[in-house]
Amino acid sequence: MGLVVEAVELRGVALPLRRPFRASYGTETARRSLLIRVITADGDGWGECVALSEPLYSPEYVDGATAVIRDHLLPRLWSAGAITAGGVAPALAAVRGHPMAKSAVEMAVLDAELQRSGRSLASHLGADRTLVPAGVSVGMAPVAQLLDAVAGYVDAGYRRVKLKIGPGSDIEPVRAVRERFGNELLLQVDANGAYRLTDADSLAALDDWGLLMIEQPLAEDDLLGHAELARRLRTPICLDESITSARAAATAITLGACRVVNIKPGRVGGYLEAQRVHDVCVESGVAAWCGGMLETGIGRAANLALAALPGFTLPGDVSPPDDYLAEDLTPPLVLNEGCLTVPSGPGIGVPILADVVQRFTTSVELVRAPERRVGAGA
Repeated sequence: MGLVVEAVELRGVALPLRRPFRASYGTETARRSLLIRVITADGDGWGECVALSEPLYSPEYVDGATAVIRDHLLPRLWSAGAITAGGVAPALAAVRGHPMAKSAVEMAVLDAELQRSGRSLASHLGADRTLVPAGVSVGMAPVAQLLDAVAGYVDAGYRRVKLKIGPGSDIEPVRAVRERFGNELLLQVDANGAYRLTDADSLAALDDWGLLMIEQPLAEDDLLGHAELARRLRTPICLDESITSARAAATAITLGACRVVNIKPGRVGGYLEAQRVHDVCVESGVAAWCGGMLETGIGRAANLALAALPGFTLPGDVSPPDDYLAEDLTPPLVLNEGCLTVPSGPGIGVPILADVVQRFTTSVELVRAPERRVGAGA
């Protein structure tokens, strides 16, 4: 039985970061985020839009996602009448693109639906673990500062470290980390599409450092370039931004463009599509892991549920949010011997700290469903 969504709250929040996060697509100095709360007669559900402040990582950004949800997605949600989480993507399909905005809406409906049934998101998706090994992503920094950061993460017990790289900032940081921490450290790099195929010889120099993978070296639409690069490198290529759906994953794998897939729910349009991408990877024998986007505890708890699926064979970017947020919107997700516990409560599995949410709120807009005629809806 579907939910009748009576209203949706669009809430902007801004949370201070412990330190600026630098990557090839720009620098985040504070985490502006959009929270979605769907209000139904059976209870509320929460979602989080993972778009960044500016359209640098992807075309989506926080203010744009807010407008798309309010002006284009919610009218279609109302038109669908009583709806299940599985029906959200079809209901919103007429709107081209905007997967992060769509994912946030689906997540909120999914949370409300699972809260009503008393079932956890992990159970709903098919998780088979209660603990998830955690990896961490380290932004670009001067080498001395980078080594200090990696040392802190190694001491904290993280199972894998990822370094952000770009042209002119690749071999030196990798060499420094390897020489300091040895080959026992699971180490990978992420370029966020900063290279071109003409940089293949430079990227091949990374083969000497025993990396777990090179993530998204080329532009997101260059699958053929990635396939050619894969033939020229020993280090496995992982695709991130190129994987926008289960279909895109199947195409990339068939072309030989990757041996590893980073699955981000926001990038593929929601947790249900992320589950389908996972299934494609399992069927194809390709390794997968769960990526992150500087989520608050709301989004990170949901990511842990996804990361507990059996096909996620590598540590993901699921560090506790208090690694990068000075204060979080949920109780802390605690790292213990390099792992995080998968939330087991109903829905996303963690409580929302209403007082903290209120303190960091920058805007609130309540959008009510239009009055339905008698007999309308399912």
